[in-house]
Amino acid sequence: MPSSLLPISPAARARAQALLDFIDASPSPWHVAANAAALLNDAGYTRLNEADPWLLSPGGRHYILRDDSTLAMFRIGGQPLTQAGFRVVGAHTDSPGLRVKPRAGDTSGGLLRLGVEVYGGPILATFADRDLSLAGRVALRDASAPHGVRSQLLRFEAPLLRIPNLPIHLNRKVNQDGLKLDRQNELPPILEAVREGLPAADHLRRLLADALEVDSVQMLGFELNVYDTQRGVFFGPQQEFVADSQLDNLGSCHAALSALLDTDATETGPCAVGFLFDHEEVGSTSAKGADGSFIDDILERIALCSGLGREDYRRALACSVLVSADMAHAYLPGHTGTYDDQHRVHLNHGPVIKTNASQRYTSESVSAGLFQLACERVGVPWQSYVQRSDLSCGSTIGPAAAARLGLRSVDVGNPMWAMHSVRESVGAADHDAMCRVLGAFFSAGGPQALSP
Repeated sequence: MPSSLLPISPAARARAQALLDFIDASPSPWHVAANAAALLNDAGYTRLNEADPWLLSPGGRHYILRDDSTLAMFRIGGQPLTQAGFRVVGAHTDSPGLRVKPRAGDTSGGLLRLGVEVYGGPILATFADRDLSLAGRVALRDASAPHGVRSQLLRFEAPLLRIPNLPIHLNRKVNQDGLKLDRQNELPPILEAVREGLPAADHLRRLLADALEVDSVQMLGFELNVYDTQRGVFFGPQQEFVADSQLDNLGSCHAALSALLDTDATETGPCAVGFLFDHEEVGSTSAKGADGSFIDDILERIALCSGLGREDYRRALACSVLVSADMAHAYLPGHTGTYDDQHRVHLNHGPVIKTNASQRYTSESVSAGLFQLACERVGVPWQSYVQRSDLSCGSTIGPAAAARLGLRSVDVGNPMWAMHSVRESVGAADHDAMCRVLGAFFSAGGPQALSP
């Protein structure tokens, strides 16, 4: 239906708060997957290991983790796969930001700074003067673990890091030219004042070992994300907006997870599958990215364990649909020249269908129509976004995942401000709307609607 302003009901507000709680508990892709797995466990889903044989049956509910930060979750439906296919929703667990280098540490002027790499395309200036900290995973020696290496999550709750701005007296043109940070020399955040004669890199290792309560010789390596410690909030006179970090794309991850759990009672529907991929922000080409084998590995194993042969698996794919769920650029009145006038999208006006003639987004008229039907089933308005013709367009997991398997696909997302900032904003009503639409998508099936 045409876009219109959504009311912020108590249910929508509660759903938005659940999203903020999920984000605030998930400061790295590894924490995202772990928290999603915990919610699935609580709902009765059982974990499967890719190295083990699988036994699947109708109504079965399962999930799989690959390398701690990519997750697949699925419910076996009552409809034959060769007729209803798979209903797939994909999102991504990673967000743009800063990652700590393996031998991080440089001292100058009595201060220890951590060397960082830029991950994806963050708005670097937004990291300045923020209360930053560290979260991620650490690899530890463990003779009882596979290959002798155990992975352990780590999060520092308190602020540890800061990237201070120069005073304006030393950077007189910052308001005219914008804040520009040299990635190698100016971006490394300050960790602490140096009081001991340890080599610079050893300061961080000791900090990590103390937090994990292990000897530093047990540590084999780490992957650490720099994150903003400020919690998510509602804002506006009616508390109609929400601000937090990582809304791109944990908003979609939480929506896919919520939609699957909300529709668990629908055992007569199609096979519903959700994928939360890592590495989208750096191109998706990895063993656990959307352009890797994970999506094909999981869908094919579901088919084979359901008694289908290779040909029937391909028949199932032919009547399957993928919703690639990411976020969309909402209209900002101070920047009117950056939007296509006929395709402005707004917060609290419902999900956005994203199209691009160069296939940076996968939506086409039939797949967009399928998503519109899901919106109509739950009474949610939808919006249409196209980038200005004179600006380059972003992309997401849709093209990579759809191309690997030949799936009909639509790219959608909720509208947001400040995408790739350390602090992003969305509408308080939109998250509940997306959850309900994805629930309708997961529940409906049948060859009449899905045949390409």
